[in-house]
Amino acid sequence: MSSRHQARTYALQILCAFDFNRSFLNKEADLEKISESIFKNFAPVNDFKEKEFVLKLVKGVIEKIQEINEKIKKFAPQWPIEKIAVIDRNILRLSIFELLFSSQVPPKVVINEAIEIAKLFGSSSSSKFINGVLGALYEEIKENK
Repeated sequence: MSSRHQARTYALQILCAFDFNRSFLNKEADLEKISESIFKNFAPVNDFKEKEFVLKLVKGVIEKIQEINEKIKKFAPQWPIEKIAVIDRNILRLSIFELLFSSQVPPKVVINEAIEIAKLFGSSSSSKFINGVLGALYEEIKENK
C-alpha cells in the first residue's frame, strides 16, 4: 500500500472521528487530540512520513466544509447529507477537497483512491455511490475548464 493511500485512510479516520463528534457543527472536538490518537494507534511508529499530508487534507476539508457539503448535496440530491453513512460522507468530503482545492493529484487518481477506500471501509454499495457522485462532479469540472 502506498504511503499516500495510507495517508488518506488516516485522514478518513480523523474526519470520521471529527464528524462523529459533530465537530463540523460546533467545533467541540479537539482536532489535535483526534489526530494524535489516530497516529498513535494506527500509524507505524517511525516509518510513517506523511503526517503533514494527512493534516493538510483534514484541515483543508474542515476549512472548506460548507463548499464541499454543497457539492455533495448537488450531486447526491436524493440523499440528505446527514443520512449518508459517516464513512461514505467523509470519503466524499476528502475526495471533493482533493478534486476542487488541491492540484497535487490528477482527478482520476483521486476518484480511484476514493473507490478503493470505499471498498475497504464502506458497505457493499459504497464504492458505486462514491463513484457516481465523484464521476458527476468530475464531468462538471471538465465542462468548466
